[in-house]
Amino acid sequence: MNEQFRITQRIGLMFRYDQDLPQDMEAWVQSQLQAPSPALGIPHAYAKVAQWPDELQPNLAKRAYMWRRYRALKKQEREGKNGQDTEAARQANRRNHLMREKDEHKFVQRNVYGADQVKLRLTAFWANHFTIGNTFDTGNMIGHAIDKGILAKLNGSFAEMLYGITTHPGMLTYLDNVWSAGERSEHAKGCHRRPNCHAGLNDNLGRELLELHTVSPAAGYSEDDIRGAANVLAGWGVDFQEELPGMRKKIGGMNHWKAYKKRWAEPGTKKVMGQLIHAGRGGLRQLTDFLASHEHTINYISTKLCQHFVSDNPSKDQIESVKSAWRQGDGDLPTIHTQVFKLAIAAPEAKFLWPMTWLFQVVRLSGATYFKGWEDIDNYNNQLMSSKKVLKELGQSFWSLRQPNGYSDDRVDWMSAEMFERRIRFADAIHKNGNTRRSASEIMHRIGAAKQTRNLVASVGNSPRDQFIALMCSPELMGLEYV
Repeated sequence: MNEQFRITQRIGLMFRYDQDLPQDMEAWVQSQLQAPSPALGIPHAYAKVAQWPDELQPNLAKRAYMWRRYRALKKQEREGKNGQDTEAARQANRRNHLMREKDEHKFVQRNVYGADQVKLRLTAFWANHFTIGNTFDTGNMIGHAIDKGILAKLNGSFAEMLYGITTHPGMLTYLDNVWSAGERSEHAKGCHRRPNCHAGLNDNLGRELLELHTVSPAAGYSEDDIRGAANVLAGWGVDFQEELPGMRKKIGGMNHWKAYKKRWAEPGTKKVMGQLIHAGRGGLRQLTDFLASHEHTINYISTKLCQHFVSDNPSKDQIESVKSAWRQGDGDLPTIHTQVFKLAIAAPEAKFLWPMTWLFQVVRLSGATYFKGWEDIDNYNNQLMSSKKVLKELGQSFWSLRQPNGYSDDRVDWMSAEMFERRIRFADAIHKNGNTRRSASEIMHRIGAAKQTRNLVASVGNSPRDQFIALMCSPELMGLEYV
């Protein structure tokens, strides 16, 4: 594979079929780290690429209103009121007030049509690191968390991203922190005097903050440390369906992001891994800054970055070089990412691609129109695909009900016969329904395909369909070594 496509397969999404190829790839990579990131897509099949309309990218306040409205109409449906128990009303309620399919479709389209391919690959890594699973009540928040909590933070520091995503309503809801109250909080004390009132500390987010988001179990923290982190987090977050008067009363405002309920907070100083954390709202930022710069965090995430972009088994020297960049840049993400990419570009062995990454690269290389436009999300089309159905079939979606540890970067977890057979089916469907603009031979010429790949494609005969499937499911295009 030539240099342009070898690099973009590894750290990006490959150049689209009609893009000019840069000659200076080092300069191109640096420009990608600072590239603007508009959400690009198409309104309908074969339309020109354009920016997603603002009305399909609502802010958090609008999303919360939509969620409250959805729940109110569902209540009327259950009660058989106002005609909400008809199929037409149920569909209208989902269409008008749920964001899951719209956000998932935008994610897919921007990965297919976006010019900021390196940032999009980084976004996928960090969205997986900071997993927010779809527990249904998070469905209206996940897309916003990815766009504003991850993608928009890529040019800042890890500390900023960590604090931002920890305080995002998607994370606070997913890990049940919106219900967590300190045992000595004003809310807990008052709750004891009211019937049917329950208040208690929930340590889900405190546990995952230490175990998965920062220092990892290698730091040797204790259950007391987890409880300390949970006490720092007590009071953070508000139920997404809370009516505005209730929000004003609880948090003194109407911003779901970084919402802090003072009456639910645990009073006094807390202790986490030997660090004293002050009481009050500022305590969480003190904790996340401490964790963001901790040596175990630096080692853990540097290793994960290398495993994702460089090698399944990165060397100690490779990991140490990323850790050194992290320290020198004081957690500056572009500095960290630049070092990771230097290692990835220099790495001699192939790096296996996630199913979703492979799919986006196949569609970009071939110029296929495989997914619906944003105007057709709710319309049935036998030729164009629903993003939700495709990613579900691939076995990888950031909008699925998944565990907090995210998707594996180990190729062994994706290499079953069933998973490979799925890729064959998708390559077939893309060729059959996607009106591909480039043939297998044209793609091989453009990317400088290896001799083994050309021989593999030639071995299946002259059928354009069979050649396309053989190319897209070849070891070279999946990020595997020939054996």
